[in-house]
Amino acid sequence: MTWQRTDNRQPDTLRPHSFQLDFTKTPLASVLTTSGNTTVLCTASVEEGVPPFLRDSGQGWLTAEYRMLPGATSPRHRRELTKLSGRTQEIQRLIGRSLRAAIDLKLLGERTITIDADVLQADAGTRTASITGGYVALAHAIDKLIQKGEVAQSPLVESIAAISVGLIKGEAYLDLDYPEDVAADVDFNVVMNSKLELIEVQGTAEAGSFSRQQMNQMLDLAEKGITELITAQKQVCKK
Repeated sequence: MTWQRTDNRQPDTLRPHSFQLDFTKTPLASVLTTSGNTTVLCTASVEEGVPPFLRDSGQGWLTAEYRMLPGATSPRHRRELTKLSGRTQEIQRLIGRSLRAAIDLKLLGERTITIDADVLQADAGTRTASITGGYVALAHAIDKLIQKGEVAQSPLVESIAAISVGLIKGEAYLDLDYPEDVAADVDFNVVMNSKLELIEVQGTAEAGSFSRQQMNQMLDLAEKGITELITAQKQVCKK
């Protein structure tokens, strides 16, 4: 029996997505990222100086923080006040690793860029939306640094985007929403650059196992979705 998507999308179709630049004015750059009903505010802040292990190296650093706001889910998501959950730590490390692949840190100089991803509404795919929107915030911040004359040339080397894919009833589906994420027998999160080279693949079988052929089908879907997302990123970054 074929899985019926609640929004009637085809298996290889992304949810509607958008990037709204300068959603907030305080950080150097911000973007409100939407993917279906998932909404993430991604901001980029720049500080002079680097962590101790990079001091006097002439090299910059990029790090990320991720939070799920209490009202992002129903029932309410409990605020993490004194200790981050393992999930939160794992996601923000993923975001940082992924976005460091977008930038030549030597060209950045000894300054630190922090990407903050705050989930305002969660309908699955929050980590992938954080990476995709985080890149837009990063690119927008770099443009502003160049305009201010603080960076001589752009340190960006590749666009970065991410998407989820999964197997439901033996069939591959792109960009899972929450009901699909819960129903999936296999769930993958895929990060690629604009050359469609893999940066990270997180995948596991929630039930049973999957074949190499099925994995290839999911990666093909991910490649299609990421190609579309990178095209959308480039369009908004030109504005």
